[in-house]
Amino acid sequence: MRILFIGDIVGKPGRELLRKGLRRLVDHYGVEFVIANVENAAAGFGITKDIGDTIVEWGVDVMTSGNHIWDKKEVLEYIPGEPRLLRPANYPAGVPGRGSYVAQSGDGRAVGVINVMGRVFMLNIDDPFQIVLREIEAMRNRTKIIVVDFHAEATSEKIAMGWHLDGKATLVVGTHTHVQTADERILPNGTAYLTDAGMTGPHDSIIGMEREPSLARFLNGMPSRFEPATGNPRLNGVIVDADDKTGRAVAVRRISYSEQELLDLQAGAAANLLTHTRVPALTLREPQGHPEHRRGASEPGGRVEG
Repeated sequence: MRILFIGDIVGKPGRELLRKGLRRLVDHYGVEFVIANVENAAAGFGITKDIGDTIVEWGVDVMTSGNHIWDKKEVLEYIPGEPRLLRPANYPAGVPGRGSYVAQSGDGRAVGVINVMGRVFMLNIDDPFQIVLREIEAMRNRTKIIVVDFHAEATSEKIAMGWHLDGKATLVVGTHTHVQTADERILPNGTAYLTDAGMTGPHDSIIGMEREPSLARFLNGMPSRFEPATGNPRLNGVIVDADDKTGRAVAVRRISYSEQELLDLQAGAAANLLTHTRVPALTLREPQGHPEHRRGASEPGGRVEG
């Protein structure tokens, strides 16, 4: 199973990248299941029904979120009836929506997706480390392939979650900071990990927002109205190959594409791109620096970070 996780979609620039590039990415890499964080998809803050429905139509199988999920009031009516839109599972009991979902790929294989939110420098809600284990246990008899979106601020908390779930999830990927990290790896017990998937949106910005009002907040401390920027839109994300029988990750690669690079992708050209990074089961316990854990070279003609 090849899974694509797309980093936080920010505003119209991020949505346009998805509209123009998602099908090309899927065809290029042979992706079989798509997950995207959508909590900033509506003008940089929240999600609406129209936007969520459109994102699903474009080919996203499950949508995750985080602390901005409630920014648009209409989501309170939208999220209870749309199981493919997740909010963090560690919100207290009684909050609308759900924090996990077992979806089906196009060929009928089950994929579990769990959304939890950190507490360091963020809202002090229920313990994500305990809640995520409960959610994994609840879906374990339905699928071996489980992806966890950990929406958190602190790098240390994200790394801790990766080790906490090593061997229990296929992929643990961080969201929220809008800055893609370069630490993708497969942990000793077969869990792919990336501290932050990054942002699908305008990168000539301050984490997706126009630079001037964001900078003014740091310079004078006064309130500013934030609007999504437009310059240099890029699609960030991560691709993972998973063993259907065990749920273990066998390859992981982060990606970063401009609009033009997405349009230049050729269908099927990277069908076997990740095979050279596969980690045999018997070497999964090797140290991170072992040659088997290296991520391989860039693909000719494309922007694959690795």
